[in-house]
Amino acid sequence: MNKKVLVIEDDPSASELMVYTLEPKGYQVITALNGLEGVKKAMDERPDLIILDIMLPGLDGYEVCQRLRREPETAGLPILMISAKARQDDIDIGLEMGADDYLTKPVKPSEILAKVETLLTSTSKVVSEKSS
Repeated sequence: MNKKVLVIEDDPSASELMVYTLEPKGYQVITALNGLEGVKKAMDERPDLIILDIMLPGLDGYEVCQRLRREPETAGLPILMISAKARQDDIDIGLEMGADDYLTKPVKPSEILAKVETLLTSTSKVVSEKSS
């Protein structure tokens, strides 16, 4: 079964980049254009991984990340933040809010794929260790 990735990104071109990067590698990509829609889709769609922008209309990515970490259904999902906010403070806040990793824009498709594959691999190892 294909892994499902939820991309929460308000910029259509950035969202398209994620789709064009991930779908040819077999990932099913679902998109959300704002934070509230992203939280709802995370609950309804049960993705295997979330790619999250910070600067979103309504709820920003930091708040989305915190909400997802508080919910038992989404608390363990790997979250990759990708943002134009490139200062170390921004990266630190993203990681403190619960992101598993952080990339700064502009980002190469190869970097996105590498991070997604690493996060999904490390998450599946943790799940199989817990079930053993």
